[in-house]
Amino acid sequence: MLLGASLVGVLLFSSLVLKLPWTQVGFSLLLLYLGSVGWRFVWVFIKTIKRDVFGGMVLLKVKVKVQRYLRQRQTIPILFASTVQRHPDKTALIFEGTDTHWTFRQLDDYSSSVANFLQARGLVSGDVAALFMENRNEFVGLWLGMAKLGVEAALINTNLQRDTLRHCLTISRARVLIFGSEMAPAVFEIHASLDSSLSLFCSGPWEPSSVPPNTEHLDPLLEDAPKHLPSRPDKGFVDKLFYIYTSGTTGLPKAAIVVHSRYYRIAAFVYYGFRMRPDDIIYDCLPLYHTAGNIVGIGQCLLHGMTVVIRKKFSASRFWDDCIKYNCTIVQYIGELCRYLLNQPPREAENQHRVRMALGNGLRHSIWTKFSGRFNISQVAEFYGATECNCSLGNFDSQVGACGFNSRILPFIYPIRLVRVNEDTMELIRGPDGVCLPCQPGEPGQLVGRIIQQDPLRSFDGYLMQSANNKIASNVFKKGDQAYLTGDVLVMDELGYLYFRDRTGDTFRWKGENVSTTEVEGILSRLLDMADVAVYGVKVPGTEGRAGMAAVANPAGSCDLEHLAQLLEKELPLCARPIFMRLMPELHKTGTFKFQKTELRKEGFDPAIVKDPLFYLNAQKGCYVPLDQGVYNRIQAGKEKL
Repeated sequence: MLLGASLVGVLLFSSLVLKLPWTQVGFSLLLLYLGSVGWRFVWVFIKTIKRDVFGGMVLLKVKVKVQRYLRQRQTIPILFASTVQRHPDKTALIFEGTDTHWTFRQLDDYSSSVANFLQARGLVSGDVAALFMENRNEFVGLWLGMAKLGVEAALINTNLQRDTLRHCLTISRARVLIFGSEMAPAVFEIHASLDSSLSLFCSGPWEPSSVPPNTEHLDPLLEDAPKHLPSRPDKGFVDKLFYIYTSGTTGLPKAAIVVHSRYYRIAAFVYYGFRMRPDDIIYDCLPLYHTAGNIVGIGQCLLHGMTVVIRKKFSASRFWDDCIKYNCTIVQYIGELCRYLLNQPPREAENQHRVRMALGNGLRHSIWTKFSGRFNISQVAEFYGATECNCSLGNFDSQVGACGFNSRILPFIYPIRLVRVNEDTMELIRGPDGVCLPCQPGEPGQLVGRIIQQDPLRSFDGYLMQSANNKIASNVFKKGDQAYLTGDVLVMDELGYLYFRDRTGDTFRWKGENVSTTEVEGILSRLLDMADVAVYGVKVPGTEGRAGMAAVANPAGSCDLEHLAQLLEKELPLCARPIFMRLMPELHKTGTFKFQKTELRKEGFDPAIVKDPLFYLNAQKGCYVPLDQGVYNRIQAGKEKL
């Protein structure tokens, strides 16, 4: 404070008495100040000021709009109505599977028919309707139509089945389940155990014998429904829009609450931060039941009038052909997809497209330059942020390998921080005063975001089940505050760029999905008659994330892995099934009765190190087979498909 006051005095004296220009005096004093705090800081200032000011302007722009929409009680359907009014006949959505084009007017009409139909069936604002469907235009129209009525959509992961699927439907308290005909077998399998009051509707090709009894064919019902806009529900900008299920770090999938302001904030942050344009065309091959596909991608259509090409599922062989066919300028990715594309043989199409930006998360430093160089993509727009988190990051200047940045010179602009943590237990490390210890550059730590519930940019909306809200800690930045814990370990360099480190705690990521080790451990333990089981992620060369591995206490040597593989196929999606198995006489535990996974993780699945019997899930045979040195070498060389 004294230094600042002294500098102001010098500025006034120099300008009024010595008659020096304000700009000259101000610049000189700026250099003097920077010198007083260290010339290393000056170097950081020069290298990052442009980036940080731009980031601050993006935050300010989004904040101003959020505050305005908060006062006006805007909602996503209302903002979408403005988009429709601007260009009703522009193409909004293209479904690659059937080459179906919908204009903004058509999307508006379809969603209004959904709202009117559900209203006629007795649904009101605040009710929940579950949506269980693969990617297509109708997916967007269905949840948007629900929102027009004030009905909250529960977006169900299409990989789920049996107990996990039943759990997601049950906790949502949905009155209606709308499912695609492709999901009929999964619904048929559990329908007898569902609440009898749950109304079932099937969209897509109709085959009465393949759907549960009392299921109605939705498509003709919507064709007959009125297309006028229903009465506006009593919903505002901070009210619930829909639920996205996330594995989190423990237990079964949790329904993360997405309010209207969160949907807008995520989509706008990406739009302004990465300098998108209304005439951009996005190629969206990511699941629409997740944030990246439905908010980051589809949000640009609904809020900013961009055309979005929807693909049912990612195809490495068709990716660039699709981009050329639909004149795409932006493609969405997760890190795994980039590696799949790089593994494809070179072809002419990969250099004949108009794509200027790749937008996503999880692109690792090791393949970043190779990916952007081979496919001639000028901007890699990497971002970071879980569905429910309040501390999203953006790599606005394509710094190789970074998932975002935190200003070293203007840290007060965005209240996020890396704090010291035990990487094995994810326990926060605190100082003598009980407050978390901030990390220095180069020191890994957990990313946290300060919670300010009155500010939609800083609030934590949590989960549908209050018992799942276990990601909040107190006394993080200072005494008495609260902060959201991301559960991810990052590391910051001297310029404030943040780099992702693979999760080593209670979650691993495989095939683009976060997998809860606790959930898999519970299922394995049940299937193995309550045997001790430890599940953790292990690195596999040439792949993104970590593959699941299970260490099983098997003192009698009686584990039937062939039967276990058959049971796991019914219980868990492919991404969550352990790829590797280790059968041990016993599992060691800590003093707090937690399995000691650190050594297990370090030893991995190398038979030269691990002397216990090792097995791996053979992709062709669909069962666990012995893992010897020859198999290990093939996996290391990328010659064994996992």
